[in-house]
Amino acid sequence: MSAGLVTLTIDEREVSVPKGTGLVEAALAAGIEIPVFCYEPRLGPPVGACRMCLCEVQPGPPKPQAACTLQAADGMVVRTARTSAMAAEAQNGTLEFLLVNHPLDCPVCDKGGECPLQDLTFRYGPGNTRMTFPKRTFEKPIPISPLIALDRERCILCYRCTRFSEDVAEDGQLVAVNRGAQSVIATFEDEPYVGHFSGNVTEICPVGALTSTQYRFEARPWEIQSVPTVCGLCPVGCNTSATTREGKVKRIQSRNHPEIDEGWLCDKGRFAYDHLTARDRITAPLGGNRLAPIGWDEAIDRAEELLRRGGASTVTALSGGESVEEAYGLARLMRDGVGANTAVLPEQVPDGLDAYRAPLSALRDCKTIAVLCDEPVVERAPVVELWLKAARRNGATITYGAPEGPVDALVTDLPNLQLGARTVYYLPRTPNGRGVTDAWSAAGEGEPVDEEPRVLVISGDEAAQDPSVRVLAERADAVIGIGMFRDSFHGLAHLVLPGTSYLERDGTTINLEGRLQRQRRAVLAPVPDVLAWLSKLAARFDVELSPHASVVFEEVSAKCFGGVTFAEVGERADLPPRAARSETQEPGSQREPGSRDSGLRLVAYRPLFSGAAVERTPELHFQRPGDEIQIAPADAQARGVVNGATVTVSSNGTSLELRARITRELAPGIVRIARDHAGDLHATVQVTP
Repeated sequence: MSAGLVTLTIDEREVSVPKGTGLVEAALAAGIEIPVFCYEPRLGPPVGACRMCLCEVQPGPPKPQAACTLQAADGMVVRTARTSAMAAEAQNGTLEFLLVNHPLDCPVCDKGGECPLQDLTFRYGPGNTRMTFPKRTFEKPIPISPLIALDRERCILCYRCTRFSEDVAEDGQLVAVNRGAQSVIATFEDEPYVGHFSGNVTEICPVGALTSTQYRFEARPWEIQSVPTVCGLCPVGCNTSATTREGKVKRIQSRNHPEIDEGWLCDKGRFAYDHLTARDRITAPLGGNRLAPIGWDEAIDRAEELLRRGGASTVTALSGGESVEEAYGLARLMRDGVGANTAVLPEQVPDGLDAYRAPLSALRDCKTIAVLCDEPVVERAPVVELWLKAARRNGATITYGAPEGPVDALVTDLPNLQLGARTVYYLPRTPNGRGVTDAWSAAGEGEPVDEEPRVLVISGDEAAQDPSVRVLAERADAVIGIGMFRDSFHGLAHLVLPGTSYLERDGTTINLEGRLQRQRRAVLAPVPDVLAWLSKLAARFDVELSPHASVVFEEVSAKCFGGVTFAEVGERADLPPRAARSETQEPGSQREPGSRDSGLRLVAYRPLFSGAAVERTPELHFQRPGDEIQIAPADAQARGVVNGATVTVSSNGTSLELRARITRELAPGIVRIARDHAGDLHATVQVTP
């Protein structure tokens, strides 16, 4: 036997597994299923709550043992319900007790057809019932938030949801109240379940106790299709599966990429798909002062006329939400056709970080982590926050505080810093900022012009909402918009060409790790693909551009991605290898901390639950941050501020009353306020109780 392996026998099959392997996993290695309800490795240590995994184990006591709580050991002999009458009787009894009060909701329950309780009852249950008394009932459903409904009588008390709330999201909002047979799941003090990751409980629930209010009664498993794709609403790039029925997206679920998201999704990525059917969705080109619908031929003619008028002075503002192919196609049109090389690009991701590339899952095993960001990580890249919490539970020390000076200077200094394993990430503000920037650079080599823009092209609804882009629009003679929603461009653009969502297109995107991933079309858009009309417009400028994402990708891949083919960007994208580190970099200049006076530096951050998609998903509006100010413990103590108290925040004659929230995830000398609640406050503020 190899060192580090143990050999055991399960249902007369001998299997060798690494020491420390759980008995459930060891059985799977032998091709044997041990049924479970409460067991979920992502939730931490097993709790043995449901007793569905009872097996006969020797050596051991002469009674069934909960397999999920045991580790494989040398010489262990395990007999499951397949070979042990004791185990079979125990599992039958467990299921019988679970079903004593379980309602006969299967015909109307959203979990019906994809329910582990149904499946295991069919495979391991007694096949009939001895119970003739009325089942216990509760009020149902209970809306524990606008997103989640709770049917308590379906609950089997596996505690997956409360363990997720306490041990993964660490929000502590879902709890079990009462004791024994009277135990029920509830929110803390019956408050709404507010949290960035609350929707995960609907997916890990093994029965229909916790369901999505959006998906409730919308589809049955035999009516739906699932399309593997990648979320396009933040830079993490979580792997998802889009559930569709009759050409409409009905649900978003996780697809569990263990290196990126471990199967968890934020609520924005899970629930913000209603934007596809928004009331102000653009379904035809819009033109004129009132943005009235016009035909496609007229729209292409008008776009050509404006671009020729703008010429080299045309400026392109990209949102960072485009696919690599869309950004490259637009860049080819502007740079090769129009001769316009000036662009407002998403924030630059320093190339030097490629030498420190590592999967996000590496954070979990780090012992020291420095978060050099003033904005809340959870608002910028939410699942990264879960990896940080996992690291903290493993004993990591996490410090918070942004560096003085530009990020590029910090990257230059990395070889000189003592960072241990050097797991370094940059958290962009846009979903595909790296991909968009690379695509623009690959499309041409011309230099930008330094003159007032005659024509401004705004790509994406998020760019149209950017204050700096709106300033450019006021200075331009004409504005061409590309987006999904009329309200984004009302009073701003003279011509709007329809855009599509990440759920309606084929293409690729690059996440914050630098991982190239494939987005697949889940449903057909009500408008032509962006590349289709870009191809026609590019032809007016003698630029050959394919309307197909796969062909465009082959062209950009040869310049940016080493020639990898579109087909090779599979459903489970690998992380590219690290780039070579440069040892000849000049050290960055030393950055002395800025002087701190009695004032506090204000950071007005953009909340995760904002933007065009969230605005068109009413169920998510309650998740928006309230009128609160976040302050570090040292600053709060120095000013006599207590958590939850109302404080006055003032600067330059402007003052606001906000609720204080003390957080350790903030460096001293800095306070944070959501952008919507910052008002006219300026860079330095005073906080008084």
